[in-house]
Formats: sequence, structure tokens, C-alpha cells
Amino acid sequence: MAETEAAVPSENVLEWAKNDKRRFLHAVYRVGDLDRTIKFYTEGFGMQLLRKRDIPEEKYSNAFLGFGPEESNFVVELTYNYGVDKYDIGTGFGHFAIATEDVYKFVESARAKGGVVTREPGPVKGGKSVIAFVKDPDGYLFEIIQRGPTPEPLCQVMLRVGDLDRSIKFYEKALGMKLLRTVDRPEQKYTLAMMGYADEHETTVMELTYNYGVTEYTKGNAYAQVAVSTEDVYKSAEAVNLVTQELGGKITRQPGPLAGINTKITAFLDPDGWKTVLVDNEDFLKELPKKE
Repeated sequence: MAETEAAVPSENVLEWAKNDKRRFLHAVYRVGDLDRTIKFYTEGFGMQLLRKRDIPEEKYSNAFLGFGPEESNFVVELTYNYGVDKYDIGTGFGHFAIATEDVYKFVESARAKGGVVTREPGPVKGGKSVIAFVKDPDGYLFEIIQRGPTPEPLCQVMLRVGDLDRSIKFYEKALGMKLLRTVDRPEQKYTLAMMGYADEHETTVMELTYNYGVTEYTKGNAYAQVAVSTEDVYKSAEAVNLVTQELGGKITRQPGPLAGINTKITAFLDPDGWKTVLVDNEDFLKELPKKE
């Protein structure tokens, strides 16, 4: 009897994780020169600088950039640590992606501002999509995707994983994401899964990539995490804890308020060691600068 009773809350909390109102808030990563990256993202990519903060006592600065306000859009959170001008991106991080109505024009703008074009614009082999790849000054790769008007131009975070089925289950159960589609390319020896909270043309998605036969990657020290909103960090952590027991990964920060700003968060690693931070949505909105 006790076992049955104990199982009920588990099912409830996993069901709650599926129904929790979540969205991608930002991707956090480190850069060697904050002003240089801001200049490139605003002039080369057409992003807006949304806010900037300096924390001298902790010896770092942040800048938030994107294509729309943080209240509704996914953005990048750049971190500059005083005196550190270079980071190792590692082999596991893949790329970010930006959707645009004209890939050719976008790439020329990025090239003119110092972006390194690693794949010229053109159709995907065997498909109709028009894409390109551009590296920013720190070496982060951006896939540029031709698409009609979209509310979310900053549309993908691609990470490599060692077991795609396990990762899909983890992101479905722990983060309440939906599997939007999978693509298998045996000729190129990889399979990918698009995971998210809405159609990939409307919102940001995680693109999880499995390269045949590769089970481990280096993480480097450049890319840090994605942040996702939640209505309740405590219930979210309970669900994550259950899923890590089944599939791997671990909670790295127990749910609770952050010192100084009181925003409630919880943080965890997936089975491959990729970090996600779940942030209380109400607290997050209070953090944002008040509009005049």
C-alpha cells in the first residue's frame, strides 16, 4: 500500500512538468571582449542590446541581446569575466541559429562586420532550405536559416549528445518539451531531434544531435547553459530529481531564491552534462528594467 501511495505524487509531478507554462529565456555563454561582441551582434546580426550590467565585486559583466524584448523573446546573455579573453568552446557545443527572410543579405552584413562565413548561403543538399553558417569573433557558430516572418528569429540551440533516445526522454520528462521532429542522415552519419514548447517556426528549439558511434564530447568552458521559465521551481526540481534517477544527470542547485536578487531558480545537468537553469517566471519579470 505504501508503495502505491508513494507512486502517486511521482506521477502527479511528472504530469505537472508537462503542463507547466515554460519558455526559453536565454542562452548564457562567455566571451573575451564584451564590447566587441555587442558591436558585432548589433551591427552584423541586427540584434538589439537590451541591457547591460557590471558586477565589479564578482569581477564580471553581462550583456543581454536579442531580436525582441526579454518578456517575450529568447535572448543571449553574454558574460565577460575580467581579464579572460579566450575560452575553449569544446566539441559538444554545436551552434545557435538565426532565422531571416534573406540569408544572402544577412550573411553579407555579417561578413562586412568581421563574421567568418564557414558555409556560403545556398540550399541544403537534397532539400529546399536555404542556409549558411557564420562564426562570431569568439568562434561561436551561427546557422542562418531562410524563413518567412517569425516572432522568434533566435531560433535554435544545437548541442551534441551521446544517446539520442535517452536525451529525448530526458527533455520530455524533466523539461516538459515536445519532440517536434527527428531527422536521420545516414550518409552523413548523424541523427537529430528538434525539441521545444511550440512549433519550431514560432519559437526557439533545442536541436540535439547524435553522431553515429560518438558517445562523449568535451564541454570546454565557453558555453554555460540555457535558462527556461517555470511557474514553480520547487515542483520542477522534484520532477527533475525523479527523472535523473531514471535517466542520469543531477541537480546542481537546489530550488530557492538567489542571494541579493531573490529570484527563485533550480539548476541541473542532463545525462550528457549540459546545464539548464529553471527560473521562476514571475521573479524573472521583476528583474527586468521597468519601462519608462
